[in-house]
This record gives sequence, structure tokens and C-alpha cells, in this order.
Amino acid sequence: MSPPALRITALAKSYGKARALGDLDLEIAPGEFFGLVGENGAGKTTLIKCVLDFCEADAGRIEIFGTDHRRTESRARIAYLPERFVPPYYFYGRDFLRYSSELHRRPYAEDEALAVLAALGLDAGALGKPVRAYSKGMTQKLGLAACLLSGKDLYILDEPTSGLDPKARALLKHELRARHAMGRTVVMTSHALPDVGEMCTRMAVIHRGRLRYAGTPDAFAAEYGGGSLENAYLECISRA
Repeated sequence: MSPPALRITALAKSYGKARALGDLDLEIAPGEFFGLVGENGAGKTTLIKCVLDFCEADAGRIEIFGTDHRRTESRARIAYLPERFVPPYYFYGRDFLRYSSELHRRPYAEDEALAVLAALGLDAGALGKPVRAYSKGMTQKLGLAACLLSGKDLYILDEPTSGLDPKARALLKHELRARHAMGRTVVMTSHALPDVGEMCTRMAVIHRGRLRYAGTPDAFAAEYGGGSLENAYLECISRA
């Protein structure tokens, strides 16, 4: 049996006296489309930072495809997009995608890049423009394109629809579903619960640093009797 894409055991993290995560256990299987849900400050981004070894956990263990997350090779199968994606201002679009391809140890192919840009609704002319001239939506699409071109097994996306207009959101959903259909694992944080219900095979609710629910969106709505994910979420955190 293949190891989980992510296995998180008894994870704890505090910043001074403020607890960000407390004794959190979570397992995500290969090929899942998983949504992390919680209000601002709930611990979602801290969880991602711990997984990526951007910050050191106080306690617990994290494994990525069976390898301890502190080992550099464990992250070789991950593509990551932060919530506040800001590429180096001096890059042009093409330069950034080339650089990202090198980091992901993949050859840069212009035709593939153009196809992904088209799939995300970003004009091909953006490749020849400096990223400092990009709008928020264009910048987000560039970051998403770099992730999708990586060909990685696990995509970790922190609020990937941030700054996208309705058309771009719909196009991104299509592309993420396509990667999921290829067997890739997608983990995304989102404040848009309808998107989670529509796209994710499983979800988790993190509230005040603790895991309050993990399971399917349908089971979540049924367990908390909300009729909708928004109402179920309110009931879930009120019980917490």
C-alpha cells in the first residue's frame, strides 16, 4: 500500500504564548482533492508552513509520501503557491516560468507554457511583460501556471482563487479537476465553501489551531445539520 501523501501526527506550534496549532492529526491519501477550511488565524497557513519546513514545529511529526518533511527530498514532489504570491519584480513573465521550471527540474517548453496560460485565461503577451506591470489577477495566474507546469504529484495551494475574476475562477477549477483526474493530489485552503463542496473529495475544518472535522463535504453538511456548508461550518465552530 502506498504511503499517504501527507501524514501529520500530534502537530503543535506556538508563537510565544499564542498557540497556532495544538495536537493536530491529519492524513491525506494520494490522489485526493482536499480542502482546508477555517477563518483567518485558524492555523491553516501555519500548518502549510510546517509541512513545507518553513517554520519549525514545537512537537509532532510530518511525513510527505512516507518521508520525513525535514528531509529535502520529501519536498521534491510538491508544487506550492502561497496566499500572497509576489514574484520578483524584475522578472518578465517568461523569465519567471523559466526560472520556476529550473527549480522544479523540468525543461521549459514554450508551447506547454502557452497552453497553460490559455487554459487560465492569461494572454500570451504577458510572457513578454515585466511582472511589476501585472494586475493582481495576472500575477496570480502566473503563479498558478508555474505550479501546473511543474508536473508534481502534490499541489499545495493557499487560497488559489485570490484575486481571480469569475471567469478565471471557473477556468482554474477546470484545470485543478484535470490534475486530480490524472491522479495528482491537490490540497487547497479556501474561504469559499461552495468551491470546497463542489471540488473536494474530502475537507478539514481547523478552528483555533485544532482539527474540528475531517471527512467528505456531504458528511459534514449532514453531521452539522446546516443544509449548506456555510451553515454547517457555523454550527461546527459554535460547538467548538
